[in-house]
Parts: sequence; C-alpha cells; structure tokens
Amino acid sequence: MTTITAPFDLGSSRGRIWKQVRTNRLGMTGGIMLAVVVLAGVAAPLVAPHDPTATHFDLPFQVPFTVGFGFGTDDLGRDILSRTLYGIQVSLVVGVLSVLLAVVVGTPLGLLAGYWRWLDAIISRLTDVALAFPFLIIAVGLAAISGPSLTNAVIAIGISHVPAMIRIVRGETLRITSADFVTSAKTLDAGGARIIAQHVLPNCVSAIIVQATVIMPVAVIGEALLSFLGLGIQPPTPSLGIMLSDAQQYLGQAPWAAVVPGVAIAVICLGFNLFGDALRDALDPTASDRK
Repeated sequence: MTTITAPFDLGSSRGRIWKQVRTNRLGMTGGIMLAVVVLAGVAAPLVAPHDPTATHFDLPFQVPFTVGFGFGTDDLGRDILSRTLYGIQVSLVVGVLSVLLAVVVGTPLGLLAGYWRWLDAIISRLTDVALAFPFLIIAVGLAAISGPSLTNAVIAIGISHVPAMIRIVRGETLRITSADFVTSAKTLDAGGARIIAQHVLPNCVSAIIVQATVIMPVAVIGEALLSFLGLGIQPPTPSLGIMLSDAQQYLGQAPWAAVVPGVAIAVICLGFNLFGDALRDALDPTASDRK
C-alpha cells in the first residue's frame, strides 16, 4: 500500500521551529538585531530628534555626540541620526515589497515549471537566461529604463529576484511531485491545479520563506546601490544609499556621515543572514539528521 505523507503544516510546526531557532545562538543574535532595526524604522517618526530633511546651514559637520545631534550632522547640517532612522524605514519598506513581488511572480511560475514539463522547457530556459546576468545588472537596467523613484526601485529589485525564486520553487515542486502522497492523489484522478494547491504549494512554503530571508538583505543592498547611483529614492527623502552618496566627498572631513548609514546597512544584512540561516535549519526536516 502506498504511504500518504501529510503536507508540511507551518502552523502546527510553529512551536518546534521557534524552539530550534531559540536554541541557535547566532540565529537569536540575528533576530535581536532585526528586532532592534525594525523597531527603529517603525518608530522613526516618534524617536527621531529632528526632521530628517531640515537643514541647519550654520551647523555643518557637527561631530557625533554634539548636544542635540547624537550622530553629528552632514554637509547641510542635517541630523544624521534622524536621517538614518528614516533611511532604515525606507530600506525595510523597499525590501519587504521587493520580496513580496518576487514571491507573487516567481512562485506560480516555479510551480507551473515543476509540475507541467511542457511549460518547464519554456520557463526554465527564460530563467536560465535571466540568471546569466547578475541581479544588480538587471536591477540597474530596469531602474534606468523606468526612471528613479521608490516604486520603480521596488519593481526593479523585485523583478531581478524572480528568476531565483522560480528556480527554488521549481526544484521543490519536482521533489514533491515524486512523493508518495502526490502519486496517490494522481491515482485518485485529482486534477493538476488541485494537487498543486493542496499538496505541492504547502510543502513549498518552507523553501519560499527561507528564500525570502535570502532576498531581503540583497534587496536592501540593491536599494542602497540604486539610490547611491541616483536611480532609486530621490532627495529630499532620506535613504541610506543617498546618505552614502552625499558623504563620499567628505570622508576625510566628516567620516561619520558615511560610517553611520554604512553600519546600519551592515546590521540589517547581517541580522537577516544570521536569522535566515537559523530559520533554514529549523524548517529543513533533514537538518537534524545532517548534524
């Protein structure tokens, strides 16, 4: 008799996943870093000491820990702490929306390619062509064509990550469709759409979540790069990339203007990478067997 294995249930596995993540020291370190960053970004309007766009032409290049300016000021006398907090908020918004776009577009295409072989030939070839180009080249090209703005930056970064999402979901679909419970569903004359919705997609959730944690820090770096090149967020909206771009010509005079946003980007990326690794191990049912 064919054994039918129940699909992966993220809800029922929540306690086990949290326990494994909690016992992973590096993962918890990353989680704490993310919690601090997210809290700082969300609470920016409440905790920022100054308007991030307000200029104080009589107070340029104030050193850190100056009264009223905790992290100093830039060349226009703008408060670096306030601009960093709002820049973190922008980075997180761009990252989350880019991940959602990559998931919404890439997941269905990956499912179709993995389940129906005649579609696989088309989707996989197009994916291979897209993967031949570094994601930053695709993002910069799309942003340059569509023009600089927050919306276009999200679209450019999200679309550039769709090929990787397709590849991940396609691989998981190929693995799952060879399982006993999918074979049993086929023998019961279940339609392809029903099998994908009830059996394949639920078992792809863990891979999609892990891939999302991989895309997020790359999307943050992508937003900073696009803004640095003038293809992303436009002034006066504060962005970590814009702050780095403005500070590069004053590195010798005011290095803190570049160090503070640079550290913020590093903390965001490191936090997602550490927490993502722990989450991957917790969601992978074979992780405990390999260790």
